[in-house]
Formats: sequence, structure tokens, C-alpha cells
Amino acid sequence: MNNNRRSGSGFYIFILAIILIAMYLSSSILNKGSKVYTYQDFSKDLADQKIASVEISQNVEVPTGRVTVILKDETVRQFYVTDVTEIEGIVREANLPYSVGNVLKPGWFVTYMLPVMVSVLLIFVMMTFFTGGIGGANSRNTMNFGKNRAQMVNPKMLGITFESVAGLKEEKEDLAEIVDFLRDPQKYVRIGARIPKGVILVGPPGTGKTLLAKAIAGEAGVPFFTISGSDFVEMFVGVGASRVRDLFEDAKRNAPCIIFIDEIDAVARQRGTGLGGSHDEREQTLNTLLVELDGFGTNSGIIVMAATNRVDILDPAILRPGRFDRRVSVGYPDVGGRQEILEVHSKNKPLGDDVDLKQVAQTTAGFSGADLENLMNEAALGAVREGRSFIRMADVTKALIKVGIGTEKKSRVVSEKDRRITAYHESGHAILFHVLPDVGPVHTVSIIPTGVGAAGYTMPLPERDEMFNTRGRMLQEIIVNLGGRVAEELVFEDVTTGASQDIKNATKLARDMVTRYGFSADLGLINYDISADEVFIGREIGHTRSYSEQVAAKIDEEVKAIVDHCYETARALISENIQVLHASARLLMERERITGAEFEALFGEQGPAEPEQTDEI
Repeated sequence: MNNNRRSGSGFYIFILAIILIAMYLSSSILNKGSKVYTYQDFSKDLADQKIASVEISQNVEVPTGRVTVILKDETVRQFYVTDVTEIEGIVREANLPYSVGNVLKPGWFVTYMLPVMVSVLLIFVMMTFFTGGIGGANSRNTMNFGKNRAQMVNPKMLGITFESVAGLKEEKEDLAEIVDFLRDPQKYVRIGARIPKGVILVGPPGTGKTLLAKAIAGEAGVPFFTISGSDFVEMFVGVGASRVRDLFEDAKRNAPCIIFIDEIDAVARQRGTGLGGSHDEREQTLNTLLVELDGFGTNSGIIVMAATNRVDILDPAILRPGRFDRRVSVGYPDVGGRQEILEVHSKNKPLGDDVDLKQVAQTTAGFSGADLENLMNEAALGAVREGRSFIRMADVTKALIKVGIGTEKKSRVVSEKDRRITAYHESGHAILFHVLPDVGPVHTVSIIPTGVGAAGYTMPLPERDEMFNTRGRMLQEIIVNLGGRVAEELVFEDVTTGASQDIKNATKLARDMVTRYGFSADLGLINYDISADEVFIGREIGHTRSYSEQVAAKIDEEVKAIVDHCYETARALISENIQVLHASARLLMERERITGAEFEALFGEQGPAEPEQTDEI
């Protein structure tokens, strides 16, 4: 859309330039006589006897005028004088032939009509060029601001059906009757059922909302109009509303069909929340969209689908029955769904015998479908870089680290002292992952720096997906976050800045426990969280706090008490496993990266009671 807007601005600038050029050309016609010629030049040519004749043109009202000099080489020169009688006397004394007349004024046609006609002609030529008469297929986009920019896709060309969508079983079941209606609408009309006019897909980015919409069109075999919400909004008021009307007119001509509006929150945000008043372009576009959603009749064969990850900021009017009747939540896939998605994206990729997609699915908790597709693509790229024609588990592991944590910087020069600090820091995290029941076990521990600035990482391998986060599990997560700092204190009796992100995460978890989830016994079941306020859409100018300073101080005390308690727990657990801490750090210094099995084996071995070297940081 930005390119179209830029081209439209360029068109108007070009037209303005054409008008200025036309005015300049017309002024040149009125003021012909290109070379500058002065009275001194006239005197010199007169003395050199270069002048053949002279024409004197005097203004009617005053003695000023123009002198036209014809030289013997037939060159014509002109200059203006304040008193033509003086020039007449000079020419008469020189015995030169001359003539005297009045200055001819240009007619009204040359003065007024000629510049206008030239400008209109040039504008007509350029409009013809930009509207497609000369400029080609893409040139018409500049002038057709009111035309919708939706692309009508043939469902056969999409090649996407429900089989292409993995990990969304319930979502596909919710949408199956939409497909059935588009195939056989009379089945529903006979019984008096009303098929939903609109379906809104809600969920985080990358979870497959757009893919679901394409799959419905592919299953039903009907035309598929796709457009982004931002394509409706322009800087010119009324353009978006015109595009909405034009889109629905096209859809009615191609019914039955599907209209899919991606990122609808760009055009359907709640009205009356902006600082610019209610008569802006976006709100006019939304009003037209609301009218059009009500405009076509029941069971007309037009299904409007939309996708957003910010349903909380949409205008309530667009979510009411009769517009978007059905809301389908498309969330992150569970472990089974992730395995199905990995199998779909691995269908055309040769996998080695050691690739365990079930283990990959367990390791990728919180990944969306787009993340998993990217993971397998990165694994394939890694295999190509190493000159292999198939993907090994090592390629998937490297891709997982690259996608989830950042590219490992093996070439970065790290001092022995920093490597040792990192080894103990990551070993502290790993021990707590192992001994705490709800956050482990450990998958990989590494002291190789990553692209996100981390000196190392510890990757857990969750055994199952949890639908709810419990108070005990959140406390264990805080304990794990503090494990690196505790290990540094126990071994070096000093601390580094390496635990800054861990402390930030621990503090956020503790504050959420107190302010959002009601896990504080003293503050009770009250929500004190203000981070969810939609300040950015204009509901508030700044954050407001609905509780007193005393409560704010109590919240701070509760947060600190939780973090302090978790710190003491982490210190006690790592102190009990100090031998494992030293053994793990020593192994990491030797290998840089160890697997979960190698780390767990350390709990059956006896490490040294004290580190071999306890230099201060």
C-alpha cells in the first residue's frame, strides 16, 4: 500500500511540474529574443558599422520601447530603452535606415488561452498514460484509489485442503459445516437454518489462521478473495469505504465465495478511542464494513472470514451475531499437534534414521506452526551446508538452537575466566532443572555464546504440555532463574552481570503471581495488574493505578518476599549438589556442550568436594 501511495503522490507532483513547464514555455513565447543585448553592445556595433537597419517600437502611453537591431550578418538583437527618441536621433545621425512603430501587445489568446491549453493537453496525455492507455497493467493502480485491492484466487490453484492443515483438529471440525454449506446450501435452506455470515479466527501469530481460510476455499472449491485490513485505509478520506463497497460488489458477482480479511484489527478497531476524533478515515471505513456485513442477505453464499491476534481491541459492533457470528480460537498446538505439523513439513524432506519427531515435538513447547515449519527448513538448510542429501537429528538440534535461542558463535574468542564463570552459571540452572519436579528435565547445556548476546544456555525438555500454570510451578521457574546467580556466589564469592535477564524474568513472574493471579495470601484475590490497559489506542493518555500507595508498597514487599524465598531455596538445593556443580562445570569446560543424558549421569558420580580453582571474579 505504501508503494501505491507513493506513486499517487508522485503523479500529482509530476502534474504540477508539467503546469510550471507549460507556463515557462508560454512566457518564453511572449519574451522571445534569446541573447542578452545591451545599449553598450548597440553603441559598439554602431561604431564598428555592423548594423544594417533598426526598428524602433514605442509604447503608446510612454516614450519607453523596444529597439530591434538587424546586423549585417542578418542577426537580430533586441534591447529595451526608457526613451526611444534618443535612439531615433542617434540612428538618424548615423544615416542608418530605420522605422518607428508602436509596440505590439500579445493578444488574449496567447496571454491566457495558450498556457491553459498546453497544460490541459499535457495533463490529458499523462492521465492516459497512468490509467493504462499507454502505461501497462500496473499503471491503473495510481488513479483507481476507490477500487478494492483484493486478489481473487482460484481454489484449484491454491492446492490447500484440510489435509494440509495439521494440529488443528477441533478448529477444522468447527469450520467443516461452512464448507458443507458452500457445497450444498439448499440442505440448510430447507430446514430453515442460517449459516454464519462471518467467521473470525483468533489466535497468536503463526498458528495457521490464514492457512485455515485457504483450506476452506480449497475444500469448497469456491473463489477466494483475500485482502489485508491495512489495504482499506488510505490518507484520503472515503477511499477505504469505497474499497469496501467495491469488494462486496465483486463478491456478489462471484457468489458463492469467501472473503478473507487478514489482520482485520487494522481497520476494525474500537471506535471513539483515537485522539483525532470520530470522523477519520479508519472509522468511516469501519462503518461501511459494518453496513456491508448486514447488507447481503441470509444464506446468500458469501462467507466473510477474518483473522486477528488482537480481538480485544475490535469494535463490539463487528462481533455481534449477524456479522461475525462465530469465533474460532486458533492457539498454539500441543505436543501431539506439533508432531503432526512436523510430519507435514517433513513430508518432502529426506530424514535420517536418528530423527525423532516426537522428541522434537516435546522440545518445542510454545512453538507455533510457522515456527515449526521454519525449524525444519533451517534443518534442511543445515544439511545442505554440510553437503548431505538428508537431515540428521544433529541438524534439527542445531536448527532448534538457532530458532529458539540464537545462532551459536563458535568463532567468538572467550577468555578462560569467562568460560569458567559461564560453566558454573549454566550448571546452576541445570541442577535446578533436574532436581525440581515440574520444570525439567535437562535437554542440553552449553557454554557456546549465542547471537542474542547470551554467554551460554540451558535447554529443558518438558515431558508434557501444561494447560494451567500452578503456583508451585511458577515458584520453581523463579528458583531455576536464580540458579545461575547462586552458583556464581557459592563458587566465586562474587557476582557478575550475566544474571540480569534471569533476574528480570524472576521479578516478572513474582509480580504476575501477586498482581494478576491472586497468589498472595495477604493481598487476596484482587487483580492489581495495569499492564493490560490499551493505552496505545487512546482509551487513556497514561497508565492509571486503581489502588493506593500503601497497596503498591505491599505489592513490592510481596514480590521481594517471593524472590527472596526462591533464592534461599535455590541456594540450599545447589549447596546440596555442590559436587555435581563442580563436575558439570568441569565437563562443560572440556566439551563446551553436553546432552541431558551426560548431565544426568553426573548425579551418580562423586565430584570433588571443592573446586580445583576458586579464583575471584
